[in-house]
Amino acid sequence: MSALSENSPVGQWVAEQPGLARLFEELQIDYCCHGDRSLAEACQDQGLDVEQVVARFEEPDRNLPDENSVDWTSAPLGDLCDHIEATHHSYLKSELPRLTGLIGKVLDAHGESHPEIRQVQKVFAGLRAELEPHMMKEERILFPAIRQLEQSEAMPSFPFGSVANPIRMMEHEHDIAGNALKEIRRLTADFAVPNDACLTYQGLLGGCRQLEADLHQHIHKENNILFPRSIAREADRR
Repeated sequence: MSALSENSPVGQWVAEQPGLARLFEELQIDYCCHGDRSLAEACQDQGLDVEQVVARFEEPDRNLPDENSVDWTSAPLGDLCDHIEATHHSYLKSELPRLTGLIGKVLDAHGESHPEIRQVQKVFAGLRAELEPHMMKEERILFPAIRQLEQSEAMPSFPFGSVANPIRMMEHEHDIAGNALKEIRRLTADFAVPNDACLTYQGLLGGCRQLEADLHQHIHKENNILFPRSIAREADRR
């Protein structure tokens, strides 16, 4: 584990101390799509005092890893690919259709009094249209290449050249997804439950909040751990 400071990237903080993800979610510090920013820069963007934030890192149980946590900074790359597919991709494949249905029901029941739901529906549809082919490209192209890169003694030859090329595209698509999440949070006033919300409406907002948190973890594991490690592995083979 490296020495971390206010100038260390927020993505590195979460990679080495996964428990901090919960605090960063609470403070709305972007540790996934913009995980390359320093902690000091991220705090400044949110109007936070970096020293006060660092002090909160020492709160009881803040950095205790989850029961089933794995140190993905050193685990085999193939294991991390498997984990992302089994955990985050599987979640999205079931949750995206479920939330699509909930949005339709809420729009039918509350669209007149909450016209913002129609815009949520539009943004969510765009997010889903981005994520579903994104996952397919990772599962069929990028992740098999990363596994081959790790397992082969000689440098593999890829039709796309360096793994950095599809990684660059995946990171761009992550940015698009991250912006969609921010827009959904804005449209729902930070997932605030209206006074007239039915159980379905409440379930939709809770589901969107959970989707955001899971996708932040998903993107973090790729942008800040899997992708840099894969590029470094390729560089070692050349």
